[in-house]
Amino acid sequence: MPRPTSTPMPTAKERYDNVAIAFHWLLALMIVGSFSVGLYMSDLPFSIQRVKLFNWHKWAGMTILALTALRLLWRLGHAPPPEAPGPHWQQLAAKATHQAMYLLCLAIPLVGWAYSSAAGFQIVVFGVLPMPNLLQVDKELAESIKPWHAWLAYALGALVVMHVAASLKHHFVDHDGLLHRMRPGRA
Repeated sequence: MPRPTSTPMPTAKERYDNVAIAFHWLLALMIVGSFSVGLYMSDLPFSIQRVKLFNWHKWAGMTILALTALRLLWRLGHAPPPEAPGPHWQQLAAKATHQAMYLLCLAIPLVGWAYSSAAGFQIVVFGVLPMPNLLQVDKELAESIKPWHAWLAYALGALVVMHVAASLKHHFVDHDGLLHRMRPGRA
């Protein structure tokens, strides 16, 4: 079967709307940034820089939590475009991956928030908005929660890599225009 010479551009009905696209790319940047800072800061010795990075990481987590909730609310009222072309197993894998990423984008900040609360470190978003503690201070509980935050973050990282790889496969191998559905700009 001959491959197309150019990637078809999706119509407006085949694309996500601009709000969904903005949520997608903003969350993608925030997740990659927060994950990277989390990896970097975890091995730093105690310092002012480490405290600043931990605070930024917590603010990013709360922002990711809020944006994910808003994105899901938006999605309830705005249907996505039709499913991507491809075999049924790929469509099922894509749907499962997306659902798992949504779940992790909610769970990771909540587990981090629970850890901070149990460790006795209240989250104050941007230094002005104190978040209520989810748990009473309990250092032993905090230490049991801490690895879950990291494991869930690694799971999200693996799903993001799979998501990006699948998108690139659709674009460069299948030439089906799938990547353009989430491209900023007009159809």
